[in-house]
Amino acid sequence: MIDFLMNLEQWLPMLLEQYGVWIYAILFLVIFAETGSVFMFFLPGDSLLIAVGALCSTTDAVHLHYMFSLLFAASVLGYTVNYYTGSLLGLKFFNRHSRYFKPAYMVKTNAYFVKHGGKTILMARFVPFVRSFAPFAAGSAHMSFATFTFYNVVGGLIWLGLLLGIGYGLGHTVSAVADLV
Repeated sequence: MIDFLMNLEQWLPMLLEQYGVWIYAILFLVIFAETGSVFMFFLPGDSLLIAVGALCSTTDAVHLHYMFSLLFAASVLGYTVNYYTGSLLGLKFFNRHSRYFKPAYMVKTNAYFVKHGGKTILMARFVPFVRSFAPFAAGSAHMSFATFTFYNVVGGLIWLGLLLGIGYGLGHTVSAVADLV
């Protein structure tokens, strides 16, 4: 099961063939789980988005605009859930595990998110482990929700637009080359 989840992008054509339009719900859940939980960092977000973009360019069964909208909602909602989880459970978690997480670390984290929180949330989209942990840390550090939301939305737009666009372009290129051969 773990191998299947870690290599989901390789299974996309089979999933599309077997589940049809349910592929939208499956991909929504994967992106939501990866961005919405610290513990789901192993899911293949970046490579999956590139593969989905390529799939959108090579089949009429999956539409890029619908997929972008749905995955954008999943990524923004996932980050928001992860932020609230951090704000509700973060201090309790850090206090309970104080052997490893000293109160001084939380003070430094708070100061970091005040100064660099927006950039972190934006850039975290492109770093797999950080993508799952940054919103939790932002919530734990009590980063302003308005600031978090702004960078969450902008980061989601850039992340999805770039990776789905790369996949879509590659799918068209491979398709054109295959037609020439």
